[in-house]
Amino acid sequence: MQIHPQDQIVLDHVAARGDAIVARAVGWADINSGSRNAAGLDAVLDLLEAEARNLPAQVERIATQGSTTVGDDGAVQAVAHADALKITNRPDAPIQVILTGHYDTVFPTESGFQTVTTRADGALNGPGIADMKGGISVMLAALEAFETHPQRERVGWTVLLSPDEEIGSPASAPLLAELGAMGHVGMTYEPALADGTLAGARKGSGNFHLIVTGKAAHAGRAFDEGRNAVAGAAIIAAALHGLNGRREGVTVNVAKISGGGALNVVADNAVVRFNVRVPDAQSAAWVTDAVADIAATPPFDGLTLDLHGGMTRAPKPMDASQTALFEAVRQTGALLGQTIAWKPSGGVCEGNNLHAAGLPNIDTLGVLGGDIHSDQEFAWPASFVERAQLSALILCKLASGEIDGLKLKQLRLETM
Repeated sequence: MQIHPQDQIVLDHVAARGDAIVARAVGWADINSGSRNAAGLDAVLDLLEAEARNLPAQVERIATQGSTTVGDDGAVQAVAHADALKITNRPDAPIQVILTGHYDTVFPTESGFQTVTTRADGALNGPGIADMKGGISVMLAALEAFETHPQRERVGWTVLLSPDEEIGSPASAPLLAELGAMGHVGMTYEPALADGTLAGARKGSGNFHLIVTGKAAHAGRAFDEGRNAVAGAAIIAAALHGLNGRREGVTVNVAKISGGGALNVVADNAVVRFNVRVPDAQSAAWVTDAVADIAATPPFDGLTLDLHGGMTRAPKPMDASQTALFEAVRQTGALLGQTIAWKPSGGVCEGNNLHAAGLPNIDTLGVLGGDIHSDQEFAWPASFVERAQLSALILCKLASGEIDGLKLKQLRLETM
């Protein structure tokens, strides 16, 4: 591969807009859009929609499905979610690229971490500046530039910006599955590591909530008449923790036990919340069965158990399609003087969903940064242009056929 004159025009388009690419991400990050902050999500969505309308594409808000949540008291409640934003151009082109990102963050409305500042070393420090409002700006910049390429008609693209990735994509998962099935190559904009390293193979993940119901009684006068749900939850938590080490690569993290009340009352309710991580589909089946067995048998008489949740993201191994795509991206990066490397990650993202639907994808094409999900989250300003140029050049190479999107898709289908 080489950088052709028409490619250079695209790259120059990105470079000329570097300050604006950074500035709009900072503006978005200054608005809180925690996954449960409906008003903040709507405000950011308005800005994203306005920005998207500068592209030669169809822009539409897509309603997401509702989900359920389990309260600390064991009550199951329906939850509504914000809309997703879908941007589509040339849906009948021979090569279809699916680009995804999320505009929610992990920071709730009451978080003390609300605005972007510049550190002494020049890094931007702010909520979502790396994960992933910076990535969304990079994505849009790449598409804006690619639309100047003379071979753009060979590539159609669809963008999905979702409101719920940070809570496991319960509302947008069907949309991701639908797009993953129709595309040839996927590009997702989670941040890379600070040195530019990409996430390669990813584990799968599941979130579970086990409701334990007992019987309340006075702890002094009628202790024997009660059935302590918190005690049962503790026994169950120990059993879940005991699954660790029984199968290579499988981890079970008991994150929280809630329930109970006054010290003189036998607790009649508790909820055990836990996450599992698995390296492959066989391990996912194993841990799912093991969890079901634990949830099927109360630790003592008088308790009832009600399991909610399950595997939310399938594992994403480095199969033949992923290996070929990563190599193509490595070669593309080399043309720009960027060293592209990758390593396995225990983290999960929309890339897991897309791969499960049959789409080979790179899911860490966002900015270079780190310390995400903390008030130390940062992004390097220079990486905005660098990463937008990488994505833009990938699109150029898909259009020219130097990256064979049809072959990548076929490789993925052969492993399903």
